[in-house]
Amino acid sequence: MSYTSFIETKMHELPAISLSSPPVEIDQATFPFQRAITEWAIHKGRAAIWADTGLGKTRMQLEWTRNMGERTLILAPLAVAGQTVREGAKLGIDVIYARKQDDAGLITVTNYQMLSAFDPTAFGAVVLDESSILKSFDGKTRTRLIETFADTPYRLCCTATPAPNDLNEFGNHAEFLGVSTRRDMLATYFVHKDDGWHIKGHAVEPFYRWLASWAMMVKMPSDIGFDDDGYTLPPLRVHQQWVGADMTKVAQKSGRLFMVGMERGISGRSAARRATLDDKVAKAAALANADSAQWVFWCGLNDEATKLANLIPDAQNIRGSDSVEAKAHALQSFADGDLRVLVTKTSIGGYGLNLQNCHNMAFVGLNDSYEQWYQAIRRCWRYGQKEPVNVHVILSEAESAVLENVMRKEQQVERTSREMVSAIAGYEREELANDEPHMSRYRTDRAIGADWELLLGDCVERLNDLPEQSVDFSVFSPPFLNLYSYTASDRDMGNSKTDEGFYEHFNYFLDSMRRVMKPGRIIACHVAQVASTLVDDGVIGIKDFRGHVIEAFVNAGFVHHGEVCIDKDPQAQAIRTHSKALLFVQLKKDASWLRPAIPDYILLFRTPGANAVPVHPDINNEEWIEWARPIWYGIRESDTLNVAEARTEKDEKHIAPLQLGTIERCIRLWSNPGELVLSPFAGIGSEGYVAIKAMRRFVGVELKPEYYEVAKRNLRRATEVRTQGSLFEVS
Repeated sequence: MSYTSFIETKMHELPAISLSSPPVEIDQATFPFQRAITEWAIHKGRAAIWADTGLGKTRMQLEWTRNMGERTLILAPLAVAGQTVREGAKLGIDVIYARKQDDAGLITVTNYQMLSAFDPTAFGAVVLDESSILKSFDGKTRTRLIETFADTPYRLCCTATPAPNDLNEFGNHAEFLGVSTRRDMLATYFVHKDDGWHIKGHAVEPFYRWLASWAMMVKMPSDIGFDDDGYTLPPLRVHQQWVGADMTKVAQKSGRLFMVGMERGISGRSAARRATLDDKVAKAAALANADSAQWVFWCGLNDEATKLANLIPDAQNIRGSDSVEAKAHALQSFADGDLRVLVTKTSIGGYGLNLQNCHNMAFVGLNDSYEQWYQAIRRCWRYGQKEPVNVHVILSEAESAVLENVMRKEQQVERTSREMVSAIAGYEREELANDEPHMSRYRTDRAIGADWELLLGDCVERLNDLPEQSVDFSVFSPPFLNLYSYTASDRDMGNSKTDEGFYEHFNYFLDSMRRVMKPGRIIACHVAQVASTLVDDGVIGIKDFRGHVIEAFVNAGFVHHGEVCIDKDPQAQAIRTHSKALLFVQLKKDASWLRPAIPDYILLFRTPGANAVPVHPDINNEEWIEWARPIWYGIRESDTLNVAEARTEKDEKHIAPLQLGTIERCIRLWSNPGELVLSPFAGIGSEGYVAIKAMRRFVGVELKPEYYEVAKRNLRRATEVRTQGSLFEVS
């Protein structure tokens, strides 16, 4: 495989899929923004439409289905299947509701619960309607959906805009669509810290581009450049209604003498909810019995729903134990206006239904789930609603903390969601305009000094700009798997999805090194063992990075010449890495987790062939006695170029340039003054800085533009220092 082809395999964007038949024209009754999104999804073949409630996802998915020209299975929540059938009729699309394979048609809709009754291989396309409920399913069901349709050519997911910090939702969708596994998504764009996953600073833009390559996230048509006419929602009015409670009785029901502090705990909230059940139900019933308007009541307890339905003459309670047919019929009757009062749980009727016919609802008690709160309200408060929507929340004072928590989540999600939609909007517009994706923006440059040359770009390719067998000595520190990923470029070896992917990329690099190195000369490669983590690798331990690098060099035709171990301070390493294997507290807690500090190594490799020019190190015997030891002591970890000016707010991980003392020993041992020293991973120019001051010439390659600019300044400074005669004086 060519290197260009290999880089293309690392691209994280989802390529468009060619259709087996040309798409038909989309119904003209569809709004312009809906047509644009649908055409984009048709072009992609596998995509997600994350559009806010009421923006017409059902219509878009049906147009997508018709255009794919494949036998299609649509999976939808309870009662949404009937809506899909009716919406299809409006568009002239024949959608069959079926509960088993024998009844399936060209386009079939069924409930998620019926999946086992269908043969997935009989369908060329699948749609997950209200696909956000994937995260509500247990892991077994989610995995089953992903595995069941892994070979289905065309896949579409439709749901409302996800919460910005819901990595499970992003990961589930990406994995279902075949874009990326959740693990690969996290490894590529996120870093794990003590308080959870955070997006890497330099990965913000690439992450949004990646999302836009397979998902449209839209809260308003204007987000993607269209008119918002007709999509301004009426007011939402939240009414808080409180009932009193005998706190002593509530406490006693929980086995406590006093209620103080109980409202902050689960047991206290549950006790308060049950102790005030009758009062809340009575207040809720009074709301519905005071007028003739439609009402929907969301209950969390079976007793709440049963008692409430008994107090409202024309109410129907939809229970979890009801048959699928009974649930669907009741929900549809309410949507059609034939049923005035609906009593149910959010888990039953809170997803996917279009209930714009109703503008009054009440929560009889509440739990801490913002997702259920949001979805339930959006059944009525959605685009197409003509009346102000009244939401009554009926609680006891002991449950006030629940409402505070939900309101806090709502404000946070709305703010961050709007920020995310705004951030991704530009990339989505590029997608809709069919602009060429440019996930990995790549540019090259070249800078030349009196005794140095610096190349900006991918070292695998830029080394081809050097003459064959022109390098006398090379010293460098490559990426350590994905431990340090400084850029979001697919050309960055540190951005490999797997360890195997890294070594495959590394092999291309070694081919380029073979071409430029002189026969018989030495390469000094700096490495360290890499810790495995429970999050990424499933186990806490050590990966033999050193051994794999040696194997890669040998397989590429180099001779393993030797190695040096560099002593490390365990306390300094513990402070930097927070590894429990080095902490004093672990010494007393459980020493089975303790291990020595991870040392650095300089691995030496000799290029095949005879050396034409003997190397005469500019060192004395005393220095050789010290440097010939298998372990180098006295290398100060802080003996590095100042990296502060090279760091940006986007650098998420510790920048660890190679110590100048280590570089000095390598250069003086294995090269002659005046010879050419190469660093293919030049970083901020540390190897070049030392080489120039040691009277050598230098050529380096660096991928990251910010480091390239700093390296140029450091190389110029090294030339000035050498001119002034201050050999090895590090400023």
